Amino acid sequence: MAKPASPLTISATAALQRLLDGPPDVARLEQAFRHLAKWRSELISNTLAERSGTKVLSGPFKGMDYPVRASEGSRSARLLGAYEAGLAPVIEEIVTRAYPVVIDVGSAEGYYAVGLARRLPKARVLARDANPRAQALCAALAAANGVADRVEIGGLMGHADFDLCSGQKTLVVCDIEGAEAELLDPVRAPGLRAADILVEAHDCMHHGLSHMLVERFKATHRIRVIGRHLDDSGLPDWMEALSDLDRLVALWEWRSGPTPWLWMVKK
Repeated sequence: MAKPASPLTISATAALQRLLDGPPDVARLEQAFRHLAKWRSELISNTLAERSGTKVLSGPFKGMDYPVRASEGSRSARLLGAYEAGLAPVIEEIVTRAYPVVIDVGSAEGYYAVGLARRLPKARVLARDANPRAQALCAALAAANGVADRVEIGGLMGHADFDLCSGQKTLVVCDIEGAEAELLDPVRAPGLRAADILVEAHDCMHHGLSHMLVERFKATHRIRVIGRHLDDSGLPDWMEALSDLDRLVALWEWRSGPTPWLWMVKK
């Protein structure tokens, strides 16, 4: 007897039927393809957690317990330790710099806030996100990893809040879906001139955003642009039995376009 469809499969099928309800259309098919890929990604994430557990398997945050859902994007890439793999060398550089203060703007469920709190055991980490659900997930992740006493969770950051960077060695991590265009302004937020900044530039939402940020900070910071990179080295052995497509989906981060990172170190 066939296994009953899961609630995830039932809801995904209903949504797909709605997406395909109409005449043949390339844009509609692209939406359907992305929708199916997300459904498959969720199935793979669930299987990964069941078979390999909830500890991150590789990468700079290897060993971090990740029992929560991702507030957005792929959980499987995070569990594999392949999430934003191009940043791995930067994370190691950050660890050697031993920042006493880390501000994670757009902290989501806390992958970086908690990961950096584990790697920087003397750091105070300010995790900031406007979404109450993301804040709750970050609190749960911090508690699961024993760093809740050093991860301070809050809401929106304003320009004046960066003033604290001026008096101490500070790292700012920023991933706010295009709002970095308004927030990361060294004229309105002069404290940023004293900080090292790792920011995801959402060029897919705001054309030329990465170039604009480079122009803003090039006088005060040395800037490295980091593009997309896939790393399959953390795939567990049992994934050898999966199709090539499933292995790719396991690494997929759900991005719809280019989002280069800028690593900006104060001169």
